[in-house]
Formats: sequence, structure tokens, C-alpha cells
Amino acid sequence: MNIGLFFGSFNPIHVGHLIIANHILNKEIIERLWFVVSPQNPLKEKNTLLRDYDRLFLVKIATEDDVRIKVSDLEFHLPQPSYTINTVTYLNEKYPNETFSIIMGSDSFQNLGRWKNYETLIKNHDFIVYQRTGFDIINSLNARIKIVDAPFLDITATEIRALIKEGKSIRYMVPDKVREEIDRGNYFRK
Repeated sequence: MNIGLFFGSFNPIHVGHLIIANHILNKEIIERLWFVVSPQNPLKEKNTLLRDYDRLFLVKIATEDDVRIKVSDLEFHLPQPSYTINTVTYLNEKYPNETFSIIMGSDSFQNLGRWKNYETLIKNHDFIVYQRTGFDIINSLNARIKIVDAPFLDITATEIRALIKEGKSIRYMVPDKVREEIDRGNYFRK
């Protein structure tokens, strides 16, 4: 089975993430998609993140009705910061009969050469890349890529967190279940 790995902090997950995931699944490039919630991206500050298990829970409730999607806390149990090479190495050993592709936006793809052991990632995995505004898809590393023309919504988790802090509505930017849990847990208000 070909599984797409969609890594991220998901701080919080929003409809942009979900639309991309659904679009890639509908294109039948992959058979299943795993949201891999990262406890610490080595290129981001951890102190801006909601607690790991709260972010994981938000992703789970956002996707719970879609049997094509799995939510993984695998990186919570690996050394931090989270390096994709460590995660996919573990997955390849644990699931030798599965094929894993890495899903990313063109902004992350531009930075791929800065990733730990990126050469091994490129050698052993396909990349599914979707366009992000302001970041062209340039394959200077000769990675095996599949470009998907996913619908683009200019929504960011940073913007959502700012709206919450300002006491403004995030309706329609996140699934209703996620918005209700953010309200109930008083997340991102501090």
C-alpha cells in the first residue's frame, strides 16, 4: 500500500490541511494518508506550540470520520527534535511491505536541502508537492516528485491563533468540532 505522510505541527489543524489531504487522496496518488503530528519541528520554536497531545486530539477529531486517514503520534516517541529521516526509517523497518511518500508544500520543498540526511530521503521516497503562494516548485535536488494542483486557501495556523487571541471568529477556517474543542479548552488565548 502507498501511504502519504503529511507531517506538521498542526497548531491547529485547519481546513487548508484537510482540503489538501482530501484532494491528494481523491487523485489516487496514494491509498491512505497519515497525518504525522510533530512534537518539535527542528526549524520552528517549540514554545509557540499547543501541547503535543492537544494538537494530536484536534487532528483526530478533525479526521475521525474519514477511514482513508490515520493520525499518528509516532514522533512523540522518537528523539526530539523530530527529523523526517528518523521517522521514515522507523516506518520502513516497522512496515516493510508499505511504501511511504512524503507530502509537502512548495515552501518546505524549497528547504529540503537543509533537512537532515535529505539525500537518503530523496533516494528512498517519492515526494507529493502542492503549490504554496510565493514558492515555485523547483526540483534542483532531482527528487522524485509528483506535483498536485491542490486547491489553495491562504489560511495559516499563525493567522488562526492570532484571531483567537483577538477574540475573533475562526468559524469556517477549522472544522466545527475543532473550533468547539479550542473554545472548550481555551486554547491559544494566552
